[in-house]
Amino acid sequence: MVKLSVIVPFYNVQTYAPDTLRSLRANARDDFEFILVDDCSADGTPEILERAERELPGAVLVRHEKNGGLATARNTGLDAANGEYLTFLDGDDWLAPGYYEQLLDAIEELGVDFLRTDHVQCTNRGRSVHRVPVGRRNEVLDPRGAILPADRSTSVDYAFAWAGIYHRRLADQGLLHFTHGLRTAEDRPWIWRLHREARSFAVVGLLGVFYRRGVTTSLTQIGDVRQLDFIRAFDQVIEETARDAEAGKLLPKAVRTYCAIISHHLGNIDRFEPAVARKLRTMSAAAMKRMPQDVLKEALDSMDYERAARLRRVRRRPVAGEVAA
Repeated sequence: MVKLSVIVPFYNVQTYAPDTLRSLRANARDDFEFILVDDCSADGTPEILERAERELPGAVLVRHEKNGGLATARNTGLDAANGEYLTFLDGDDWLAPGYYEQLLDAIEELGVDFLRTDHVQCTNRGRSVHRVPVGRRNEVLDPRGAILPADRSTSVDYAFAWAGIYHRRLADQGLLHFTHGLRTAEDRPWIWRLHREARSFAVVGLLGVFYRRGVTTSLTQIGDVRQLDFIRAFDQVIEETARDAEAGKLLPKAVRTYCAIISHHLGNIDRFEPAVARKLRTMSAAAMKRMPQDVLKEALDSMDYERAARLRRVRRRPVAGEVAA
């Protein structure tokens, strides 16, 4: 019986993959498996993973014949996983030795559906600790209760899939798969669905994941059209939350977060290619017209002047017909 499956997508990360794989070796156990998903890399990553398949205990290599993006690669890993528990790691990040054993012990002791953890962000030589925005630690909590309040950072804003561990029953209930084809913000509908639908979770202060920020090949650093997938991701959050029995309570949080992300991208619009920047403005205007207008008005009224003004300007843009996300 496999106790833990670790799903690790790789795409053109030959510079960082050796560090990732060394850290997996330092976490290996007889009942752990590492699902290495090569998302059709075009550099030296496939050769590195072929060697890992031979040398890393518990390694299972799965190859995509065409690039599908992070969400699709994680889904491939989920479909191949056999573990009682599941977790994720990105192919350019790494782990502290023995971290997964501690993580597994923590979720088994608490007996929850899923567990969330803090992490260390690494930018060049800088290191900073980023904590789950939940004050109560090491106790069983209601996931739905951690979505609000609307005007503060909460657990649904800390969406990193690799910052936690998840019981297989969540996969069996259809709660762990990602929206196929999303190139960015793939973890936003995912974390919202977990918090709406799962029955229990907990937060622990383990520091074992080292998140590499500022990688030049990361989509967060590239201003091309794939970045605009955040609109499709948040449209999904709004649509699914609107169907919830407590939509009246939860939608203000979803709309406010969506608006904050739109404002963030508009505030950094110079990093986008000109055609993508125009598309960002148009799609943002259309997205705001799709939101519940009474909830949107409340969200804008509650924001600081600069962000609200930026959003109101784009909201006034004419939109010819329906603009697809």
